[in-house]
Order: sequence, then structure tokens, then C-alpha cells
Amino acid sequence: MKLLIFSDSHGNVDNMIKAVKQTHPDMILHLGDVMRDGEKLHKLFSDIPFEQVPGNCDYNIFDPPEKMLLIEGKRILMCHGHTLRVKETLLTAMYAALERNADIFLFGHTHRVFCETRNGVFMLNPGSIGDYAYPTYGIADISENGVHINTFPLNGYPHK
Repeated sequence: MKLLIFSDSHGNVDNMIKAVKQTHPDMILHLGDVMRDGEKLHKLFSDIPFEQVPGNCDYNIFDPPEKMLLIEGKRILMCHGHTLRVKETLLTAMYAALERNADIFLFGHTHRVFCETRNGVFMLNPGSIGDYAYPTYGIADISENGVHINTFPLNGYPHK
């Protein structure tokens, strides 16, 4: 299953549309900032399963800041990251992922790509799809061969 992961769209729905058309995902995850962008995208691609969580710029939204998904037998903890203070340290986020037995931890908020495995947890920050200079997104491929995560510029090759 190919998951397309966005964060920090900040009104730039066009970039998300381009990424969907480029990647042909099985599911789309939006990690907040701005949830209404995710809702617009989901209306355009209503046949693709969609999940999202609110970010710090999503005002008057009362959805929980974190969501646990079970996809292809993998536990995925998704959040924007502001409630776990990811701009300061990833330690709190790592503990949250470990406490919830997450296999994959997805977060945004920093606008910086991050793709690593720590303590057996795949961690991915897709960066900001809303960035007009250098928009990025993430892909998580879950299959019987395991989990593969990476980040990509909207029109380019994966980050190393």
C-alpha cells in the first residue's frame, strides 16, 4: 500500500493535486496546517481513502491532535507535531510512538524533511507541500517485504 503524506499545505492545494497525479497513491494522509486544504483535496479525489489531523494553524477544530491508524498490519501514529514539541526535540515524540507501539510515526510542523528509523520506529516528516520555493511530500510503502519511507521534492528525486 502506497501512502502519500502531506503536511503544512498552508493553502496550496495545487501542489497536493500535482503530487497525487504524480504518485497515484492508495491512501492520502494530511498532517495538518491547513485541514480545509485536505478537505478540498479529498473532494477532488474522493475515491482515495483519506485521513488527517489538525495542526497549530487549524483554528476552531476539535479533532484529536493525534490519530492511530492500522494499515496492512502496521500501527501508524500521525500528528502535526506541535503538541509533542517536535521543533525543540524528537525525544517526546519518540516516547509517544514507543508508548503506543507505533511502527511508523508521521509528523510535520517544522517544514523540514526528516526520514529515519529510530528504536525500530520509522519516522517521517514530509516537509511542507505548501512551500512555494521547494514543496515536498512523503511516501510510505507498506508491503509484505516491509516498510519503506522517503521524502521527495514535488518535481524531483528522493532526498538522501
